[in-house]
Amino acid sequence: MPEQSPLDLPEGDPFGPHNLPYGVFTTAGEPEHRRLGVRIGGHALDLGAAAHALGSPYAALLAQPSLNPLLAAGRTVWQDVRRAITAWVTVPAHRPQIEPLLHPLDSLTVHLPYEVADYVDFYASENHAANVGRMFRPDGEPLTPNWKHLPIGYHGRSGTVVVSGTDVVRPSGQRKTPADAAPVFGPSVKLDIEAEVGFLVGTPSEPGRPVGLGDFRDHVFGLFLLNDWSARDIQAWEYVPLGPFLGKSFATSVSAWVTPLLALEEARVAPPARDVELLPYLDDSAQDEPGGYDLRITVALNGHVIAEPPFATMYWTAAQQLAHMTVNGASLRTGDLFGSGTVSGPEVHQRGSLLELTWNGRDVLDLPEGKRTFLEDGDEVTMTAWAPGPDGTRVGLGEVTGRVRPTR
Repeated sequence: MPEQSPLDLPEGDPFGPHNLPYGVFTTAGEPEHRRLGVRIGGHALDLGAAAHALGSPYAALLAQPSLNPLLAAGRTVWQDVRRAITAWVTVPAHRPQIEPLLHPLDSLTVHLPYEVADYVDFYASENHAANVGRMFRPDGEPLTPNWKHLPIGYHGRSGTVVVSGTDVVRPSGQRKTPADAAPVFGPSVKLDIEAEVGFLVGTPSEPGRPVGLGDFRDHVFGLFLLNDWSARDIQAWEYVPLGPFLGKSFATSVSAWVTPLLALEEARVAPPARDVELLPYLDDSAQDEPGGYDLRITVALNGHVIAEPPFATMYWTAAQQLAHMTVNGASLRTGDLFGSGTVSGPEVHQRGSLLELTWNGRDVLDLPEGKRTFLEDGDEVTMTAWAPGPDGTRVGLGEVTGRVRPTR
């Protein structure tokens, strides 16, 4: 009996031809040769080699060691390349050229697939923001007065964005509890996660020219899972009055595969109803396409599911975030990332951070390997997700994993 082709996928495989997320990998035989690829089932296709073998006009573009040249090429090229790759992996006549260029995922090393330009992180979940407000402002309104008028965010550190599988060293810094007479220095004792979705900018924009809501898909190539590791004790002492700094900048983990927005048409949904009138540059009520995405996230701690945050509940959409990020004339660069902020739903099991799940350490998570409020050294956090795809399929969004290592 002939060996089954890697392209003969089981029905419903979330990484079928309807998905085709992009990544960068190396093989054991050529560890210095970074290759641009797409994931198809349990394999990765070497795009540069495939484009060369089939005489693609995009062979030079796809032979690069990074996604950035493809990102910069723009939406028309993204569409053309996706159509070509879909044909390469679905048309039987291409199999003799394509099958030898498929590599099993478990034989590869994956890398950060793009060169990060700038990194911005937002605070777009009303459930998350309200929970934080109830914790730290119990006698006041859960949301700050500006929250429903603009997407709140901060500029992060692009140099510490790391690919899934990279260990995260517990950060040290200053912290001070209300009972302390003075701040102390040492390893964070409230190390946390934030389950987020990141968006990757492809086409740059001109300085001084804002990007409108309707231009979102001309500039944003795709999305990925993101874990914004957070040292809550360091953050609490430093963030007044300018916001997050060292409590966030030590590591941001991202998944190794970027799902193109072109694969997520069936996942588009309307955002939650807004009860505050928005300024025109943020008002998406007349947009032709819904701005939200129905992404189903699962968070596991040491292999045990602790949360299932629903991205469809996010109050601010990625298009609104991009519009706000550029409304002052700030320009986009190829490789810019922006994170959604913690994804949390209305139910306890839908909260996307340990801060919320344990209510700042008040409530203990009882796991098989021991009780948890915040992360212990050796803990491994894994986020996975999927989205609705065409004809009842699922679009797999891969995973982002990181293990906590002791302070150095």
